[in-house]
Amino acid sequence: MENLAQKADFLKNQYTKVLAGIDADTPRKWGKMNVQQMIEHMSDYVRIASGRSVLPPVTPEENLSRVQAFLESEKPFRENTPNALMSEDPTPTKHATKQDAINELQSEIDHFFTSYEQEPGRAIPSPFFGVLDFNHQVQLLHKHSTHHLRQFGLDY
Repeated sequence: MENLAQKADFLKNQYTKVLAGIDADTPRKWGKMNVQQMIEHMSDYVRIASGRSVLPPVTPEENLSRVQAFLESEKPFRENTPNALMSEDPTPTKHATKQDAINELQSEIDHFFTSYEQEPGRAIPSPFFGVLDFNHQVQLLHKHSTHHLRQFGLDY
């Protein structure tokens, strides 16, 4: 896991600004979500990383060391990486505008960082990667966020 401080800074201070610069009608390069659905999807996963949402594990115990090794690597998620927690069709948007979705995402990101500042040693279960500390959560959120930026043509 390289440059965790830079990754944390990107998530905390730059990510939603980059998202604001993506036109809502930008075509996806893969997958089924549109820009706003992707932003709302990311809010869901930041909530998981902060412990606000708890989902059951989907990765069998015997596979955790393999998926954790991937998480710790700098390898990106592949295009169309399957997600056992998502339905075949994207969830309809819940916000009226893309900016409303971005505002919610920034609020969730702020809560994520605050929750770990208030309880530095905490570890939160990820449904895919097992129990993760702050550094692993930052690694995962950064990997996930850049995956979806690439989905809409931004090279991060």
